[in-house]
Amino acid sequence: MSKILSSTKNNTIVLRNRRRNKKYKLAIKSATKKYLFSIANYEQKKESLSFCLTNLSSVYKKIDKAVKKKVLHKNTAARKKSRLAKVMNNESYQ
Repeated sequence: MSKILSSTKNNTIVLRNRRRNKKYKLAIKSATKKYLFSIANYEQKKESLSFCLTNLSSVYKKIDKAVKKKVLHKNTAARKKSRLAKVMNNESYQ
């Protein structure tokens, strides 16, 4: 551990930001898993399409909020959203 005051302050800021970023990323991962699980259940006719769209909307909301807070880069967010939409399109045509 450093004895320099500015270094210790910077270290606490880094740890704080890491916790905050992890919270947003975990929220995105859990929402994505919930969405993919609903898609799998939609294939088996256990859930409706509107429920899947609601889950997709919540994932989009969490991704957009992470971009707004600068946890994710906007291109990374666009790629994630595109892949999630692609899963929806591939499953609805089959």
